[in-house]
Amino acid sequence: MPTTQQLQDFTQQVRRDILRMVHAVQSGHPGGSLGCAEFLTVLYQDVMNHSTDFSMDGKEEDVFFLSNGHISPVFYSVLAHSGYFPVSELASFRKLDTRLQGHPTTHEGLPGIRIASGSLGQGMSVAIGTAEAKKLNGDDSFVYTLHGDGELQEGQIWEAAMYASAKKIDKLIATIDLNGKQIDGATDDVLPMGSIKAKFEAFGWDVLEVKEGNDVEAIKNGLTTAKNRAGNGKPVCILLYTEMGNGVDFMMHTHAWHGKPPSDEQLADALAQNPETLGDY
Repeated sequence: MPTTQQLQDFTQQVRRDILRMVHAVQSGHPGGSLGCAEFLTVLYQDVMNHSTDFSMDGKEEDVFFLSNGHISPVFYSVLAHSGYFPVSELASFRKLDTRLQGHPTTHEGLPGIRIASGSLGQGMSVAIGTAEAKKLNGDDSFVYTLHGDGELQEGQIWEAAMYASAKKIDKLIATIDLNGKQIDGATDDVLPMGSIKAKFEAFGWDVLEVKEGNDVEAIKNGLTTAKNRAGNGKPVCILLYTEMGNGVDFMMHTHAWHGKPPSDEQLADALAQNPETLGDY
């Protein structure tokens, strides 16, 4: 199993990749990607039972669905450094006729991608269907999802959440990236959600909170707890409190970098805050 330092080094390289990918094409979503770098690192490097010998059905292995597909830079970087495809392919991000589109797609057959995502609100439904299929097939592996907190403003999320608890889809672990920000500002200013914990509990879910959502050990402990609490008749929800733009001082504490690329000078500043650890693409 990787050490804490190895997970932190991996995360730091992922941050570099995110910044360089978005800067290169002057397009993409660095803020949320940076905020979820630790989570996806821990999930793929430490927690999930998965194989880089990729198959769409994911039989007898844990699978992950990125519902908030606009944070594709962090997903692509973690998949590449986990061995799903060459790290050098990250240089093709958001370019025409490549496998690394701005939102993940399936038609080009990129390993690690099981659904086209980015039309917010749909990932939960797909994950529940997958988890139910695994249950029917006697496959005891886990299904993981990641969602933005702004995404919870989509009604389909709550229809799916109601179904999951009613049908006891209990090997599903859904994580909510609670950074309190979306493209137009603070989530509480755009459309207040009230207590998300109380909402999921009212829909019949087992809910736990990870207050330090950018700390690899806290994430690891949270995911381990979620796995231990799964399989008891309820789907599990992790409320992960993160900082949008984490690791780059001028991108933190603001929604401005939701979908804004850095300039040449800003890239240099951001990379200086995150020295190379695994080697750039």
